[in-house]
Amino acid sequence: MRKKNLILVTVVALAASMTMQSCIGSFALYNKVKNWNDHVGDKFVNELVFVAMWILPVYELSFAADLFILNSIEFWSGTNPALAQAETKVVDGKDAQYLVARDATGYTITNTTNKQVTRFNFNASDNSWSLENNGQEVKLFTFVDDTHVNMLTRDGSYTTVELSQPGVLAYQELVGIGGTAFALK
Repeated sequence: MRKKNLILVTVVALAASMTMQSCIGSFALYNKVKNWNDHVGDKFVNELVFVAMWILPVYELSFAADLFILNSIEFWSGTNPALAQAETKVVDGKDAQYLVARDATGYTITNTTNKQVTRFNFNASDNSWSLENNGQEVKLFTFVDDTHVNMLTRDGSYTTVELSQPGVLAYQELVGIGGTAFALK
C-alpha cells in the first residue's frame, strides 16, 4: 500500500511541476489556445469548446508541441516561436487613432489619420532600442546593465543615466525637458 501512495504522490508532483514556469518553458502555445478558448463566448460556450478541444485533441497536441519542441527552442534560444507572432492593438490618442503592432524585434506605430509610420526597433546584439522614421534610424538608448542606460542627448552624443528617479530627473535637466510633469512617480 505504501508503494502505491509513493507512486501517486510522485505522479501528482511531476504533473504539478509541469504547470509551473521555470527552465522547463512557458508553454506559450498551450496557453494561447487556452486563452483563446476563454474568450470564445459565455461560460457555457467556453465549456463546450473546452470539452471539444480535449476530444479532438487540440489541447493534447499543443501541450505536446510545447513540451517536446517549443520549450526546447525557448530554452536554447531565449525566445519561444509561439510568442514571436505579431500582435496589433488600436490606441486612441488625443488627436488621432494609432495602430500599434508588436513583433519579435519591436513596435510599428501607424497614425491612422495621416498614415505616418514610426518604428521602434530592438537590437539584441547590443541590447539597444532605436527609432526609425522616414527611412532614418537613430539609436535612442543602450542598456549598460540592470541599473544604467546610455541615452541620446540633444547634441547627438550619449550619456550614462541611472535608472532611478534622480537619474531620470538629471537626464531631463541635461536635455532641457525639466518640470515635474515628466518625473517618475
